Amino acid sequence: MRWRGQLSFKFLLLGLSLLLLALISIGMTMWVTRQLDGGAAAVNEAGRLRMQAWRLVSARQGGRSEDEIRQLVGQMNASIELLHRGDKSRPLFVPWDEPATTSFAALSQSWQTLQPYWQTAPAADAQVLTQLVDRFVFEVEQLVFAIEGKMTRLTAILNLFQFFMMGLAVVAAVFTLYVGYLYVIDPLQRLRKGLRQVEEGDFTVRLDEQAPDEFGEVAAGFNHMTGRLRSLYDGLEAKVRDKTRDLEAQRARLAALYEVSNFLTEADTLEALAQGFAQKMRRLANADAVAVRWSDEASQRYLMLASDCLPQELVDEERCLEPGTCACGQPMANARTRVIPIIPADDRLLGGCIKAGYSSLVSVPIRLQQRVLGELDLFYRSQASLTSEEQGLFDTLAGHLANAVENLRTEALVREAAVSEERAMIARELHDSIAQSLAFMKIQLSLLRSAVLRGDREQMLQSLNELDAGVKEGLQDVRELLVHFRTRGHSDDIEQALRSTLNKFEHQSGLKAHLELSGHGVALHSDVQLQVLHVVQEALSNVRKHAQASEVWVKVVKGPPWSFSVRDNGRGFDAAAVDGAGTSFGLQIMRERAAGVGAEVRLASTPGRGTEVLLTLPQ
Repeated sequence: MRWRGQLSFKFLLLGLSLLLLALISIGMTMWVTRQLDGGAAAVNEAGRLRMQAWRLVSARQGGRSEDEIRQLVGQMNASIELLHRGDKSRPLFVPWDEPATTSFAALSQSWQTLQPYWQTAPAADAQVLTQLVDRFVFEVEQLVFAIEGKMTRLTAILNLFQFFMMGLAVVAAVFTLYVGYLYVIDPLQRLRKGLRQVEEGDFTVRLDEQAPDEFGEVAAGFNHMTGRLRSLYDGLEAKVRDKTRDLEAQRARLAALYEVSNFLTEADTLEALAQGFAQKMRRLANADAVAVRWSDEASQRYLMLASDCLPQELVDEERCLEPGTCACGQPMANARTRVIPIIPADDRLLGGCIKAGYSSLVSVPIRLQQRVLGELDLFYRSQASLTSEEQGLFDTLAGHLANAVENLRTEALVREAAVSEERAMIARELHDSIAQSLAFMKIQLSLLRSAVLRGDREQMLQSLNELDAGVKEGLQDVRELLVHFRTRGHSDDIEQALRSTLNKFEHQSGLKAHLELSGHGVALHSDVQLQVLHVVQEALSNVRKHAQASEVWVKVVKGPPWSFSVRDNGRGFDAAAVDGAGTSFGLQIMRERAAGVGAEVRLASTPGRGTEVLLTLPQ
């Protein structure tokens, strides 16, 4: 029965045994103590018999009444009866044994002999009575000696029990320690020793699991654990090696991805981009040759964009391919990354590759989102294989190439748009300034020609003066345009650019210019600064051309929001009429520039009181 071998059962059995022994010892001690208490009370009661006997003698000799003597005799009988019966409540009882029984019988017989002498009326012989009483007292003393002898033996037994209990306590303590060491401490020490060996890397350690107790179950679990750890440890090195190899492969893929991506972001021309990508892909894929093909706008042909280590004859032969005519040019509808074995049976599609000595081909479509833009071909002189990780890497790199080519195209479009915008701006500037001056001078030349033909000297002088003024005006417009085109913003502060602009304005126009700045705003972006300077220059140009002013004030409030005010003390005009007519090309140009940065231009002018142009930037 397995439960009998459990530690809990063993310790329960040990505890119950010790408890039983303790209860027996305590019970015996209590029984001996009670016997001693009863014997001591019996000795006291027997001592009273001697006193009562002498009281009877004294009462008889003193001439006491018969009633008093009978009362004393009754007390004597009661005491003897009490000794015979005992009293468990006190407790009082004679520890009966053979000496005590014999002594009590002799005492009773002596009392039976002495008792009639107290009941007779005439006085007995004093000498005889004294002898009988002495005899009775002697029997009482013998009974007391018998009881005391018994009590002495019980006391010895009690002392023996005490020594036994003390020895039992020592033995129980030693036995308990031994049992604890045997069943608890020793198994724990073996378990600790095994754990230390496991900590040191020894997984071959085993514990004895034959004991049918809890430690046997623990030992079985420990042995199972060490066996499992050993199996895991034995396979750990292989797992670490495999994991290290996988991590190294991933690191190599990430390094390749970073290298190619970094190159694609740095390449600035399509030729350098495609050629560099082909070289890096050949080294990365361990291919013998690489070709990068790109589709035309109609997606009907693949054009050879770049190649690396590909025979020139094959490059010339496959410079332009129609989809489906060669294994290199997959139809775009079902293009996918795949490995194509090159075998003589496919001579129609792979004839050039066979002649070049290639055995397999890896074709990777170049996609931008879901649209196929081209194809990457990797040529091998041996049989090639393609894992899922390599396929994902090649597809990712091909996608990066597509993004890089698209970025180059976008940058080219942006540059083209910037050039177109700059040309349109120059055309507007020329149209609004020099073209008008040239048209005015053309009219004056016609008038001069007519005046020469008529011989009108006064008209000729007037036309010559107008032509001179027009040439000066055109020259001044050219200088202003050059200032506009050379203007650059300052990323830290616009104050320097404004002071430079006002200095040039004073030199060209001879007018006094003032600059006022207030506020503490965050510096404007360089593109915003450039447009602000153009608006300010256009406003100053209008002052020089039309205001007939003597001074100009430029006030700047550093935001938020930023605002720029150009105010003069010229002749002014009706601002509402000019806005309604829409004939002010300068004002229109300023508003177009302001709208480009989200700003607003307002015009305020009163005839005879000057003009103010206010530019307010967004918050």
